Amino acid sequence: MTYPSHSGERLAVLRPEAGHDSLNVGTTTARLVATGTLTQGDYGLFRWEMSGAAGGADPHYHTTFAEAFYILSGRVQLYDGSGWTEGGPGDFLHVPRNGIHGFANESGEPASMLILFVPGPPREEYFRELGELIASGRQLSESERAAFLARHDQYSAPAG
Repeated sequence: MTYPSHSGERLAVLRPEAGHDSLNVGTTTARLVATGTLTQGDYGLFRWEMSGAAGGADPHYHTTFAEAFYILSGRVQLYDGSGWTEGGPGDFLHVPRNGIHGFANESGEPASMLILFVPGPPREEYFRELGELIASGRQLSESERAAFLARHDQYSAPAG
């Protein structure tokens, strides 16, 4: 969004933590700090709170948005397209569009990170649907899985 005024405008939005929606995605809680709707499509920001149970995202990429990960607590395995590296508090991974990446908590301990999506696609829809699939125990066929991921601009990539 462009603003014609050079003197600034009162457009800021404060959302107290109590106002953050959250989604359960398996054993992870996704706190929706700022969705693309709130930011008028500029970005999305989620706090990803992983339990000590193993889990995460296999290597994949997105064609329409960049993503970034900032670890707040715990130990998280990060995949940068070349290999897996353990990250800890303060570590940051930037993933441009089409960049292969993944993450996993294999530490057995809780871990938390911020995930930033730029511009702000409706990633909450992907995570909502994924959470529902996990909760139902339903297994998708290969073609159903590929269609689900493609609908959310997420494409599987080989590790290595």
